[in-house]
Amino acid sequence: MDTLYVRIGNENLQKLIDQFYDLVFSSEKIAPLFKNDKEEIKEKQYLFLSQFLGGPQLYTEKYGHPKMRARHLPHAISEEAKNEWLRCMKLAIETLDLTDDLKIALYNCFPAVAQHMVNQ
Repeated sequence: MDTLYVRIGNENLQKLIDQFYDLVFSSEKIAPLFKNDKEEIKEKQYLFLSQFLGGPQLYTEKYGHPKMRARHLPHAISEEAKNEWLRCMKLAIETLDLTDDLKIALYNCFPAVAQHMVNQ
């Protein structure tokens, strides 16, 4: 069985990240959490999502183990911020040229991880 990384494809992954961060950076609720350069954030997300979705271990090769909770602890992430992040991700996924089943499978990867990042 192909991984989500293979099923989605690199072009859709890049589009997802572009769409997602356009939404994030325009969101009054969560844009303030993203203080680094947008292109740097997008590059790290690409490396992470490639790995997270079953593709090459790009993030680990460049930065070491993801340790996502530890990396997010310096940021005040509330339940509201988590919900907004998920809303942006869902909207970004909807822009992709994928089957509805694949869109659902992709979105379903995120809620548990997003909940794990909540620290407020």
